Amino acid sequence: MFFKDIIGQEEVKKRFILEVKEGRVPHAQLLCGPEGSGKLPLAIAYARYLCCTNRGEEEACGTCPSCIKFNKLAHPDLHFVFPVIKKKNDAVSDDYIKEWRNLLLTTPYFNLNHWLAEMGAENQQAMIYEKESSEILRKLTLKSSEGGYKIMIIWLPEKMNITCANKLLKLLEEPPSQTVLLLVSEAPDMILPTILSRTQRINIHKIKEDEIAHALEGKFGLRPEDATSIAHISGGNYVKALETIHLSEDNKLFLELFISLMRLSYQRKIKEMKEWSDQIAGMGRERQKNFLEYCQRMIRENFIYNFHRSELTYMNNEEMNFSKHFSPFVNERNAIGIMNELNEAQQHIEQNVNPKMVFFDFSLKMIVLLIQ
Repeated sequence: MFFKDIIGQEEVKKRFILEVKEGRVPHAQLLCGPEGSGKLPLAIAYARYLCCTNRGEEEACGTCPSCIKFNKLAHPDLHFVFPVIKKKNDAVSDDYIKEWRNLLLTTPYFNLNHWLAEMGAENQQAMIYEKESSEILRKLTLKSSEGGYKIMIIWLPEKMNITCANKLLKLLEEPPSQTVLLLVSEAPDMILPTILSRTQRINIHKIKEDEIAHALEGKFGLRPEDATSIAHISGGNYVKALETIHLSEDNKLFLELFISLMRLSYQRKIKEMKEWSDQIAGMGRERQKNFLEYCQRMIRENFIYNFHRSELTYMNNEEMNFSKHFSPFVNERNAIGIMNELNEAQQHIEQNVNPKMVFFDFSLKMIVLLIQ
């Protein structure tokens, strides 16, 4: 991962490069930003640049021994900490380092759900357990293998066990020389305030739509209009943009299910609504969440469609044909209410609430909301 591989984020890249050139590299930095903004790839590109023995003005050389090792994420002075699932005892990151490297080298833009799937977590929750603190201290108190920086990238430190977090705090207070900690967070408010106060915070913003569109055209050969539509749907989240491409077949099913729900709710066909809910409940949790996100997009697009601003709507032909007749039912009286119900349903699915209850309850609420 090089700086040139990062989509957008030019200001942050310049900041990192300047820090290295001026020899003022902070020992602990906190990269904060939303999912899909490229925080983790940025941290890795920065680590490569720090360790490169023949770095250029704006990029690592790519050919020195350090860069060759970075190509496989196997540099002896590069360490990763990330949430893992339990085995018999508390697990540590090194137990899953093979899976971690495989995912990063295959798709550097991913989220926690993708990582859980890579570990085969099923319904297990991932954490950074207390045992990890001993590994962190051991690795960073060793001498550098190559005489340069020792770098530890901690992905999602908000998932860290409180005991582990307190031990990390001691390391931040008295860091070993030539040690750089890069914390990559999506929820900094969940990190101990004492850790936040000892790190230099860097805010990573959503990626611009035109930058996502350009990346999609180059990587997947998409037509400009398709890339622009997907970039708009992604909302600055490149992970979501990738999912949208891969979910194109699912989206056809989601449109059918969305149309079916709206018609059944409007016609108050309770028995058929129950059958509809049972069908959704059998799809699996990730597809259920994707469907709810799709519904949110369709409600948003239909609300905008009422303003007759075609340049602001991003729907395909099938979606547009339905929306010509459906959009009047989404208005200023019910749009927020529908979106709130969709958000609540998504939260319940994430909390493993019975999906049959969640979707049937939502469909019943739509009866009331659609007539407002």
